[in-house]
Amino acid sequence: MTELHSFKTSWRRRAVLATLAVSCCGSGLAQAPNSAAWPTRTVTIVVPFAPGGGTDIVTRIVAQKHSQLWGQSVVVDNKAGAGGNVGLEVVSRAKPDGHTLLTGNVGTQSINPTLYKKLNYNPDTAFVPIGLFAELPFVMAATTSLPASNARELVTYAKAHPGQLSYASSGNGGSPHLSGETFKIATGIDLLHVPYKGGGAAMTDLIAGNVHLLFASVLETSAHIKAGKLKALAIASKKRVSALPDVPTLQELGITGAESGSWLGLLAPSGTPAPIIEKISLSLQQVLAMPDVQQQLLEQGAVAQGGTPADFVALIAADRKKYARIILDHRLSAD
Repeated sequence: MTELHSFKTSWRRRAVLATLAVSCCGSGLAQAPNSAAWPTRTVTIVVPFAPGGGTDIVTRIVAQKHSQLWGQSVVVDNKAGAGGNVGLEVVSRAKPDGHTLLTGNVGTQSINPTLYKKLNYNPDTAFVPIGLFAELPFVMAATTSLPASNARELVTYAKAHPGQLSYASSGNGGSPHLSGETFKIATGIDLLHVPYKGGGAAMTDLIAGNVHLLFASVLETSAHIKAGKLKALAIASKKRVSALPDVPTLQELGITGAESGSWLGLLAPSGTPAPIIEKISLSLQQVLAMPDVQQQLLEQGAVAQGGTPADFVALIAADRKKYARIILDHRLSAD
């Protein structure tokens, strides 16, 4: 059995189990003592990246609203390192009572299980998906001194100057890293990957001109682009974004097969009672329906996006299949 077939089978099983768990919420089969009273103390949402990145910014918006809904403090705890794996390990070992949650993204949940050969937790069984809460379209941002005004010109320049351009990422294994690799594969150019400990540090060095490129969320980059500190070479998603309406997509520039982006969702440690999972899921949908939350995210290039726990399981599995094929075919590894 190939590695790709093995995880596809595993995630089919995981999707079925998650759907059954959600079904139990309504039937009362998974009742836990005092679940109706939850939360009884501060809820911690672990963000597995440093402060200042898109994952951190959006999580804090959601956390603040949940604090108001639940009548308890909801704090964000940044546990960065190893492409998000440090934070995931912390949550995997937390008490499964709903008071410790995780913000996962496409990198931590769908890329790392294949990109990293050794993890200190089982990505198939360590977490219970609660729900998606945002999509983060990516922009290809460049330092202002780069002699290219769009991604097509960049490709031409890179081919004429092989090995001279670099791209930053928030760390090995994250979606910015794999977005850069996807772009390299699609265009056939040579770019040096420079990983940082978090999106904030990568952004700082890009603005300073110490690296040339960065694939990052519109949320993280739009303010710097509008201020003239960076320039946008392309939107990496299939559609233009309202925060940067004049920036063309890669497809508009004639570059195909290089689309990328991220999403954010809440997860809990495996074993968290189903009624608590359901309560958090419903609260999450309530927060995402708030007009001020939607507007706040939209202005920064993020899109509020909800769904059921089972929907989130399916998304994780689909993206894991997509990125695993790229990782395995091109023998990428972060170890």
